[in-house]
Amino acid sequence: MPILALIRKLLKTLNSDGTPGQVAAGIAIGAVLGLTPINNLHNLILLGIALITRVSLSGVFLGWMLFIPAGFLLDPLFHGIGERLLFETSALTSLWEKWYNTPVVALTNFNNTVVLGSFLVWLVLFLPVYFLSRVGVEQYRTHLYDRVANMKFIKALKASKLYKVYRLFKPDMS
Repeated sequence: MPILALIRKLLKTLNSDGTPGQVAAGIAIGAVLGLTPINNLHNLILLGIALITRVSLSGVFLGWMLFIPAGFLLDPLFHGIGERLLFETSALTSLWEKWYNTPVVALTNFNNTVVLGSFLVWLVLFLPVYFLSRVGVEQYRTHLYDRVANMKFIKALKASKLYKVYRLFKPDMS
């Protein structure tokens, strides 16, 4: 059932009333949650921004789900970037010491090589992820939505008793 729920969530997000820009912004913000270790101040701040703006929350969760595997696979790269910045760039040593000794800034965990590296990679990838997601949502809605809705698999899934039982316990949250 989790795979069906994931497919349903993906299609629901792509077909939502949100504009492609709202969905794409959500995916780009969700990317940071997937790429960086979750228990950091910057993630809480970005989640707060997503909650108070018109960003698609479904897009945030979709981006999070899509980027979690990439985050785990790229951890060695993130560690290398963070290590270079934290330990091998002497010009930044005083900045890291200042940040580490500042009470609120210390909660960002930027003294962790993986956190620092993954956050910087996310900063670099934010705009490309946003624009690619926006184009992807627009293309899906324009060219693929009707095809997906008319696929035999989707029609059979919606007509099945299992799906009807699933819908009884998981009502639509539109």
